[in-house]
Amino acid sequence: MTNSPIQLRKHQKEILRYQNGYMGIIAVPGSGKTFTLSHLAANLISGGKISDTQEVLVVTLVNSAVDNFYQRVGSLIKSAGLMPNLGYRVRTLHGLAHDIIRERPDLASLDTQFAIIDERDSLAIIDDCVHGWLRVNPNTLDDYLNLDLTESRLGHIRQDTLPLYLNTLAVNFIRYVKDQRFTPDYLKSRIQKLPLPLPLADFGSSIFESYQRSLAYRGVVDFDDLIKNSLNVLQSDHSLLKNLRNRWPFILEDEAQDSSHLQEEILALLAGPKGNWVRAGDPNQAIFETFTTANPKYLREFCLRKDVTPATLPTSSRSTKSIIKLANLLVEWTQIEHPLPEVRDSLQPPYIEPVELGDRSPNPVDDPRGIFFIEKKLTPQEEVEQIANSISKWLPKNQEKTIAVLAPRNQRANDLVDELKKRNIPFVDSLLKSSAATRTSAGAIAIILRYLSDPQSSKKLAVVFSVWRRDERDDPDLAKRNSEIAERIRKITRLEDFLFTDLHEFWHAEFNQSELVQDVLDILHSFRDIIVRWQAAIVLPIDQLVLTIAQDIFSLPSELALSHKLAALLRQARLLNPGWRLAELTEELTIIAKNERRFIGFSEDDLGFNVEKHKGQVVIATMHKAKGLEWDRVYLMSVNNYDFPSGSSYDAYMAEKWFFRDRLNVEAESLAQLAVLTAEGENTDWYLEGAATEQARLDYIRERLRLLYVGITRAKTELILTWNTGRKGQAKPALPFINLHEYWKSYLASIS
Repeated sequence: MTNSPIQLRKHQKEILRYQNGYMGIIAVPGSGKTFTLSHLAANLISGGKISDTQEVLVVTLVNSAVDNFYQRVGSLIKSAGLMPNLGYRVRTLHGLAHDIIRERPDLASLDTQFAIIDERDSLAIIDDCVHGWLRVNPNTLDDYLNLDLTESRLGHIRQDTLPLYLNTLAVNFIRYVKDQRFTPDYLKSRIQKLPLPLPLADFGSSIFESYQRSLAYRGVVDFDDLIKNSLNVLQSDHSLLKNLRNRWPFILEDEAQDSSHLQEEILALLAGPKGNWVRAGDPNQAIFETFTTANPKYLREFCLRKDVTPATLPTSSRSTKSIIKLANLLVEWTQIEHPLPEVRDSLQPPYIEPVELGDRSPNPVDDPRGIFFIEKKLTPQEEVEQIANSISKWLPKNQEKTIAVLAPRNQRANDLVDELKKRNIPFVDSLLKSSAATRTSAGAIAIILRYLSDPQSSKKLAVVFSVWRRDERDDPDLAKRNSEIAERIRKITRLEDFLFTDLHEFWHAEFNQSELVQDVLDILHSFRDIIVRWQAAIVLPIDQLVLTIAQDIFSLPSELALSHKLAALLRQARLLNPGWRLAELTEELTIIAKNERRFIGFSEDDLGFNVEKHKGQVVIATMHKAKGLEWDRVYLMSVNNYDFPSGSSYDAYMAEKWFFRDRLNVEAESLAQLAVLTAEGENTDWYLEGAATEQARLDYIRERLRLLYVGITRAKTELILTWNTGRKGQAKPALPFINLHEYWKSYLASIS
């Protein structure tokens, strides 16, 4: 397939000559990494490298990439005259872990019907655990609070601010201990042996224990448990490991710069010491490793091993030569001139190269003046207004182009959303929102179908009522009223009378209460009408029943589109399983709602964001969410020394909260205490408070340099960078902003 009519670049051809063994690929932004890996997978399948019972395993980071790989590889295989859906499997790491555990759930101490908890529910459990701990230990962490706090502020912090912060600390602590595969019992035994207290590690361990107990009570696991347990299964069952190695003789890993310690272990086990493993990624775009064990060093170290064939994808057609030059200048400045030698390894070669003349996809026409540094000192609101002014002038003349404003934090992006609303400038802010739309919608329909398969259950009808009124859950008064109504429905003993007799008479007979408030009466009448309509629709084919329900409970276009896909899914399931009744079909949706089966929905979270669909609209996103995307014109806002610090004495750091003493990064200190807690021996004397805070600053500076690099490389033809003075008016332009601006002024002068 390397001789296909599709033009391949020199470095892509070199990678597609791969036959076996270990290979490490460093790929710059816009270099066609997914394109190349898809071709490699298709080559291995069509070239006779696997048997009929084997698959090429592709592991990637997010669901949208899974769908992208499936389509690309399938299309390439089909063009070679083979069946498009055979010979390969594409999974996120969590999807792969789920597949492995399903082979032997008993080795993970799980029931065959185990469920996976949603992140939203996971956070809610942690919040309960934290509040429970604070009720018992209200003053345990007072030693970390700022001594200058007044009594009134101290009370507010203890009641509101501290619990929210400790939730975040607990989430990161739990994620970290699971990545290290520590158990609650192990940490508890270590704490009991401590000669000196480690209060932050003690707090984290206590929350971890309570959280795991809550998961066990519910019979569920979280996403981090999936990873940990899958490794346990592989290490415990050598026969299964042998079978999986035979099933997946080739492993292609995408986005390997974001690999965690456990991910590397799992894939290394599956590949085997003499197996076939290709890892591709860009360490310069590693922006997700803060407080996790993910680290770009794993990919770099892998590429340097003697048993690994190194490769690069250095050419990119995404951006103009000027934007490529600016991105390379940031790498060069970081390596040579950054004032902190410790972080000069944050960005490393290969430098981005423009494509050669005659390439199938040339770089955009170059214009060095398409890069603007707005050096004017602006308040946060003035920065927002200036960006909005610029957009309002540019957008009407460029309706066929794409445009984005990227901020380092959600708050700055939301401020711009408010400004664009005022001016009636069309925008898209879906990348700012994190939702589980597919699972939530599937769960809502499944709840209703579950009741319809058991229409005498008052308990199930009460849950249906809560789903029906779910849009009011954010209003405390309405939520309280609906909860009371649902509780009454749950206690109904004669559902037939509730549905088909006078409500006043029924209510008096059932609850000895003759009066109903008018708004409650109206709600109950509407609810009865909809239930009776759904019960009448039960004679319809399953897909029509689903669509009938969806029309009554959904209003968003994405939800309605998803309901059509769910209906088609159940129609197919019914055709394949003629004996299935409503209960079995409902279980199909329950599986989706519990994350147990990969199901691509219609929300952009699931499908991946399609930039081309939003021409003439301003896409507003954080720089993190923009990774992997590209626009004609890009604004990078808030490039100041708060959002992009460089280690100067006047820099402030987001993780160092004002209410903690000595500018401590308490999250970092908690992980440092954990390291002491789990180290060999029982000597805690080597814990030096503040050292972890200093190290966290360096890690944060590294991550922010890479984040700025990601932001710059999102732009195709035009790039505008702005900064603001921050909330207190003390922020300055970030050091990279200053230096890149000086370089660019000199460069423009030299070519004019």
